[in-house]
Amino acid sequence: MTRVDIAIIGSGSAGLEAALTAKNRNKSIQIFGIKDLSNKMQVIDHPITNYLGLSNVTGKQMAEAFTNQMHDAGIEITECKVTTVYAMGDYFALQLSNNEMVEAESVILASGVVAGKPYSGESEFLGRGVSYCATCDAPLYKGKDVIVIGGSKEEESEAEFLGEVCNSVKYIPLYKGEIAFKHDNIVVVNEKPVEIKGTMKANTLVTNQNEYSTDCVFVLRAAQFPTQLVPGLHVEGNAVKVDREMKTNIPGIFAAGDIVGLPYQFIKSAGEGNIAAISAAAYVDQKLRNR
Repeated sequence: MTRVDIAIIGSGSAGLEAALTAKNRNKSIQIFGIKDLSNKMQVIDHPITNYLGLSNVTGKQMAEAFTNQMHDAGIEITECKVTTVYAMGDYFALQLSNNEMVEAESVILASGVVAGKPYSGESEFLGRGVSYCATCDAPLYKGKDVIVIGGSKEEESEAEFLGEVCNSVKYIPLYKGEIAFKHDNIVVVNEKPVEIKGTMKANTLVTNQNEYSTDCVFVLRAAQFPTQLVPGLHVEGNAVKVDREMKTNIPGIFAAGDIVGLPYQFIKSAGEGNIAAISAAAYVDQKLRNR
């Protein structure tokens, strides 16, 4: 099992700066995200005028510059979603969407802001008919009927995997575009999820048009709400509460960037990523001195 000094979740400007700073502090790191970096960068075609050192660049040009710097520093991005971070006492265990685990002395959350809020019943039935990881929990629903709420096109591969294991899969996309599955037991349902209901466990998904019986609802988002990603984390609205050192209420977990709130600016996120990495490195050093 991989164990690192600092695990970083998110490949936007906060996560990348945190990775660069942590490596400069001689810490072993693993950064989770996408190699194309944050979608927020890729969709900005107008010039960004307030990022020091990068004058009048578009989001795509900024992403290219960041990618080149990560390459020069020897930093690779792990393209695997972190579904849950567990505090294990002296370290943290990160559950990945490929059903593997990574251990870390410290964690920096830089996964961006998640719009909206959980569906009614989602948090209540988590682990009891609601799952955030298809590859992790698919064996529990072999031969069963499940529903997948897909937040992006990237989630279609997890639905395909469920199609191999489950009796039937209803796929509800929260995005537009053509969708085609190779398994004929996967049906696309273009409706809006509203509520997850049940008794001892979730058994019904309510949409804006129908109610569907199910053995499990897989809620697959590009990023989890902070309190679902890290149980016990303190938030205000959708923003993680931090102090000036980017410390959260959980010792060893730090946060930076859009996930900690306004303003949503690349330059602000990068600065917070730098602070979070310095704080995380100091935390790891203190742990080593106390051992």
